Amino acid sequence: MSDQFINFWQHIPDKLTPYIFKIGGFELRYYGLMYIAAFMTVYLLSLYRLKKESFNYSKDMLENLFVWIIFGLMIGARLGYVLFYNLGYYSSHLSEIVLPFTLENGFHFTGLAGMSYHGGLIGVILSGALFCWKYKINFWELGDFLAPSIPIGYTFGRIGNFINGELYGRVTDVAWGMYFPHDMTGMLRHPSQLYEAFFEGIFLFIILWGIRRIRPFSGFFVSLYLIGYGTIRFFIEFVREPDPQIGLLSGYVTMGQTLCLCMILAGVILYIVRRRSLI
Repeated sequence: MSDQFINFWQHIPDKLTPYIFKIGGFELRYYGLMYIAAFMTVYLLSLYRLKKESFNYSKDMLENLFVWIIFGLMIGARLGYVLFYNLGYYSSHLSEIVLPFTLENGFHFTGLAGMSYHGGLIGVILSGALFCWKYKINFWELGDFLAPSIPIGYTFGRIGNFINGELYGRVTDVAWGMYFPHDMTGMLRHPSQLYEAFFEGIFLFIILWGIRRIRPFSGFFVSLYLIGYGTIRFFIEFVREPDPQIGLLSGYVTMGQTLCLCMILAGVILYIVRRRSLI
């Protein structure tokens, strides 16, 4: 690769603007647009499965379900960040948990800065369980229906992180490293958001979508999703910069890796229990 191309690649984050347009203190950000794109993609893939495969779900049920899931995801992701990543700060700044504004240098809409994937997952599981209880739907079968489509949605979220210049990787000397404008050290770093967009999103989606017609027992795809995502994220965390307010737990692993280990364990236990239920 030429030095000119390498220099262009390394400084791509500097050329990106996180907002689509800006009016005063209000900003419409690409990150929010990525959330919409993620939900729409997963919804359309789920709708495709309803039309092409043998599921006894209706379009109306699916639309209703997604409303529940969206609320569960947003609430869970926010509360998860507060509890897992910054409880000390938010315990003394309670209003900032839900108030998406700041008065610093004027009145600005910021959005809810700080979202946790694992918190969002818990929120989706709980809202989905409540939905299934209310409408008397088998939770594991519905989970298996959704799971193959879900990973591709995270691709959009990670691209949103990349555009925002946040959640970047650790310092590196690899040729594809990048400089991120919010990194005060000004050092070359892994573009870990792109790693996650590909492996947590596209790669895992290809695997689960490719075997989606296999249905050995209910809960099969839910367990595979938990194990697959947890494993991929665990290893990528080795090149992702730890959250500065936490750092490395016990000097070795990040909070994200700890939560992923719990996720993998839950997936393995679920796989064993659900499989044995057929014996």
